[in-house]
Amino acid sequence: MTSVRHPGRAGPTGVRYVCTVDKKNALRAGALAAGTTLMMLLMSSPALALTRDDGDDPGSGLSVIETLGLYVVLPIVLFAGITALVMVLDKSHKQPKQG
Repeated sequence: MTSVRHPGRAGPTGVRYVCTVDKKNALRAGALAAGTTLMMLLMSSPALALTRDDGDDPGSGLSVIETLGLYVVLPIVLFAGITALVMVLDKSHKQPKQG
């Protein structure tokens, strides 16, 4: 009895890759990722932020209401405004169904 092949499906005699990542490569990749992360953490020390640069003149801080308005409310309002403009100015009209 012959098996029926379906179009678009690979045959059963295809190449199978089993366990292509060995432990040595996985250990090497993990060590590289850990080393890179450690170096980034060491190089970006927060202690460097304590010394002021020449000409550094920070302004007064924002209140809680100003911060929420600037970083939460304003993006939501902008998103809603752009969405409303796209919906109102949409030129594609749905075709009436002909039956």
